[in-house]
Amino acid sequence: MIQVKQQISAVRRTLGSRQLEAGEAKVATITQVYDTDIDDLWEAVTSAGRIPRWFMPITGDLREGGTYQLQGNAGGTITRCERPTSFAATWEYNNEVSWIEVRLTAEGAERTRFELEHVAHVSAELWEKYGPAATGLGWDLGIMGLSLHLANPDTALKPEDGPAWMQSPEGLEFMRLSADAWVDAAIASGDDPTQARASADRTFAAYTGAES
Repeated sequence: MIQVKQQISAVRRTLGSRQLEAGEAKVATITQVYDTDIDDLWEAVTSAGRIPRWFMPITGDLREGGTYQLQGNAGGTITRCERPTSFAATWEYNNEVSWIEVRLTAEGAERTRFELEHVAHVSAELWEKYGPAATGLGWDLGIMGLSLHLANPDTALKPEDGPAWMQSPEGLEFMRLSADAWVDAAIASGDDPTQARASADRTFAAYTGAES
């Protein structure tokens, strides 16, 4: 059984913006502290043998300058790799390019902070319709998988079982709470509360198949 509320509460979510050459971009950051050392967490998030155990199957040349492809999802180029503290990559999906950076920080001998930053150009129309949960909910699902993998890899939810779990009462509760948590982040960043809640409702409907 997954401790849904505990997992949602363990994650910090923030939103901001950044000026790039092509214009202003949205910056979403998601953070969780794990009970493991920095070398183990680095292996979990960079090893082709471990990533599929908590995220999704991956192929490619997982080194600086190499390319990667997540099965049925994003691919891109690894633009920077500084073991064991950070890496950066393009995130290319559906003919659009955004950028991710993962930062690891030791917080003692057996605790490490994981921080993922996702920078993307998002049209005003798309942001109004779906808000930050459009990608944020997916990242929440991903780091929940990482959390379960690190806690007990033998009993963790397998990625291939994820779609069925998402439609279970437990999975639906998780996604609803995640969407609501991104509403809080959006409001804190200055978004209109009514619009933020409506956007989260539409995103939740899209993830659960209830979108009309």
